[in-house]
Amino acid sequence: MGTSFGRGGATTFQQDLQNSDCIVIQGSNMAECHPVGFQWVMEAKARGAKLIHVDPRFTRTSALADAHVPLRAGSDIAFLGGIINYVLGNEKYFRDYVVPYTNASVILSEDFRDTEDLDGVFSGLNPDKRSYDHTTWQYEGMEVQAASGQRDMEYEERVEAVAESGRGEAHGSGGAAIGEGDPERDPTLEHPRCVFQVLKRHYARYTPEMVERICGVPRDRFLQVCEMLTENSGRDRTSAFVYAVGWTQHTVGVQYIRTAAILQSLLGNIGRPGGGIMALRGHASIQGSTDIPTLFNLLPGYIPMPHAHTNEDLDAFVQGESAKKGFWGNMRAYTVSLLKSYWGDAATEDNDYCFDYLPRLTGSHSTYETAMAQIEGTCEGYFLMGENPAVGSANAKIQRLGMANLDWLVVRDFSQIESATWWKDGPEIESGEMRTEDIGTEVFFMPAAAHTEKDGSFTNTQRMLQWHHKAVEPAGDARSELWFMYHLGRIIRRKLAGSADEMDRPLLDLTWDYPTHGPLDEPDAEAVLAEINGHDADGNPLSSYTELKGDGSTSCGCWIYCGCYAGGENQPARRKPGKDQHWVAPEWGWAWPSNRRILYNRASADPDGKPWSERKAYVWWDAEEGKWTGHDVPDFIADRPPDYEPPTDATGPDALAGTDPFIMQADGKAWLYVPAGLMDGPLPTHYEPQESPFTNPLYKQQRNPVRQLLAPHPGNRYGPSGAEPGADVYPFVATTYRLTEHHTAGGMSRWQPYLAELQPEFFCEVGPELAAERRLENGGWATIVSARAVVEARVLVTERMRPLTVDGRTIHQVGLPYHWGPNGYSTGDAANELLHLSLDPNTHIQEAKALTVDIRAGRRPRGAAAGALVREYQERAGITDETGTEV
Repeated sequence: MGTSFGRGGATTFQQDLQNSDCIVIQGSNMAECHPVGFQWVMEAKARGAKLIHVDPRFTRTSALADAHVPLRAGSDIAFLGGIINYVLGNEKYFRDYVVPYTNASVILSEDFRDTEDLDGVFSGLNPDKRSYDHTTWQYEGMEVQAASGQRDMEYEERVEAVAESGRGEAHGSGGAAIGEGDPERDPTLEHPRCVFQVLKRHYARYTPEMVERICGVPRDRFLQVCEMLTENSGRDRTSAFVYAVGWTQHTVGVQYIRTAAILQSLLGNIGRPGGGIMALRGHASIQGSTDIPTLFNLLPGYIPMPHAHTNEDLDAFVQGESAKKGFWGNMRAYTVSLLKSYWGDAATEDNDYCFDYLPRLTGSHSTYETAMAQIEGTCEGYFLMGENPAVGSANAKIQRLGMANLDWLVVRDFSQIESATWWKDGPEIESGEMRTEDIGTEVFFMPAAAHTEKDGSFTNTQRMLQWHHKAVEPAGDARSELWFMYHLGRIIRRKLAGSADEMDRPLLDLTWDYPTHGPLDEPDAEAVLAEINGHDADGNPLSSYTELKGDGSTSCGCWIYCGCYAGGENQPARRKPGKDQHWVAPEWGWAWPSNRRILYNRASADPDGKPWSERKAYVWWDAEEGKWTGHDVPDFIADRPPDYEPPTDATGPDALAGTDPFIMQADGKAWLYVPAGLMDGPLPTHYEPQESPFTNPLYKQQRNPVRQLLAPHPGNRYGPSGAEPGADVYPFVATTYRLTEHHTAGGMSRWQPYLAELQPEFFCEVGPELAAERRLENGGWATIVSARAVVEARVLVTERMRPLTVDGRTIHQVGLPYHWGPNGYSTGDAANELLHLSLDPNTHIQEAKALTVDIRAGRRPRGAAAGALVREYQERAGITDETGTEV
């Protein structure tokens, strides 16, 4: 969504779903995985909205839907692309919105070649380096924009370095930069190279018949969805899309979301009440974890982490990462204010505000590359905080092998999770592959405080910060993350005090002076919030990121959070009841940016500034007052009139016209076509998953050609696909999912007796037909084998898992909840043992939602026999290190 609209967060908020006329939930089982938020879907349904659930399984969400559409896991782009084809072919798009607010009219370079021209790949593919040169993807009339952060390298080197390090998450709060100049446009949308016409050609082959062939969705059911969605979109009606990790966890996960973004832009559903795309986050603060962040290649507020290449000072970094147009043009103010927050008085203009103190990227350091680096011996120590990779990450065996090769491992958690005990009770100990006495890793288990035992904030699924107050003191030695990191830093700084080594200056110069309180010397969480919010030269709290300066006079720990402590008040702690304010409820918590609840809401008004309809009025231009007003904080320059045309030499926010609603984009428009910012294509294209029983019927290209594959390892083999020899050894599709009763890898829930009683064992869901074919008995045992591992599960035979007819043959799917491991009250094998490490090239997220397996009756072998069974399958399938690795 960052490359489509300018920010990676949800465009709307859950309460606004009540205003939708149609809601499509795809890639999510919202009723069970986000049950509190699902109340707003039910509010919409009570008001007459249509609810569509697209999912391989029939779930509680499906049971409440007007239409449930079962489809093959891994085929969502074909399904959504078919809807785009329907919208374009039947002229169901909202033309009055599309022409001024999207890049539909922009003309592309003559050199661009689409998948239609190159049988499934785009121009610029370098198969040897598994990367794209984006030069030919640019707009006509623009100079080519160099790849982000790499301006002082030769282009070939830039492409390789960026591909290795990944920049997909960098667009969480600012779209990708584009070249200099003014692109050529055709407002009639008739030029053969304009984005609109390229889009029509690209999706022309995504017909209802092709959707049925790829997805297994009957033609009439598909057309029913098309009609429901388009009938409820336009000037007077709006539809919303809701997704979760069912979309993100694929080798083309980013492109799944991009397809929905194209569709919602064509229908005019972005920035409007009852519209948008709701990205459901699984944890209370997953959104905050990317905002502040925990991602390796970002600084707070989605400022890209600098690369370890030569001669890049602060000015070069700002010039390379800024956009000429829009609020991302203020990169210097955001970056300098962050550096001042980190290093305070030590950060001066003379030393580039300590820009050289920042770490530098040397490549991709995602969790999976880190595991491989552990195996290789180049990563020697590891902190685990709130993660349980020994059962929760893809290909859990690789994670355990990596941890077994560390010098030290620090685990902070509530309970003795598998990532703290694998060295004595992990699967490799049971099988004899590893012996405890041979493992040299020193493991430190540090008990963690629960959220009820500490102050702090959550940033939830709709970008909203909510404060939680400590209810009780943590028991025993349990401590909060804030306590742990603050005191660890304090001790390290004390040990380094007086050091003359320049390598120690970044640590010694840090602002590390938080007040503490209570018997445990707990740091004041509100003081941290105030630092994140930022202050001016006199120490006064800032109210908005528009107040940030690039001259060192302001400090701000995360520019998109600026305003969360406005007036010295803890804005996230506000709890004004809904009955005492209007429906947007701006005084409950605080949402970034600037407490806006619907992003891009300038698009809720027409180019003249008037609401598209009274029924869907949200933000509009008040000519008498000379400002934008409405039900929400306008996501626009407050006093910029609709008819404003910027000077040709304007930059940054000053370059935004009065009809540029997407203020974080380099051209102020929603991008139907992405000329820069993605690793794997300017338009979403259907590719088969890394492992698939089918050959791609759309193109010769089977898989995403630039998907990220890690270095070959015997524990991470890939299965053959389609018509390849041996593919029939793994004939079924498996998909993973979560349950209401358990939380992610189970560290919090499997230790609760009442939750363990509700969901006592790992199980698999299969349809009656598959059960009969493989003689599986309800309540009995099944053995499930992938190209990497074998697990066992209790069998749940259910008609919720329906066989599909795909490409002329029947396909069965197996459902696997992923919450289990050997520890706690509720135990079982971990579903993630089966997964491979094939990743989305933009975000480095694993493909957990579609893989091939075999399933058979009975319990799995124990000890060395388990590995022997996996190898026997590999031999029958003819698997080698090269299987599945071709471009």
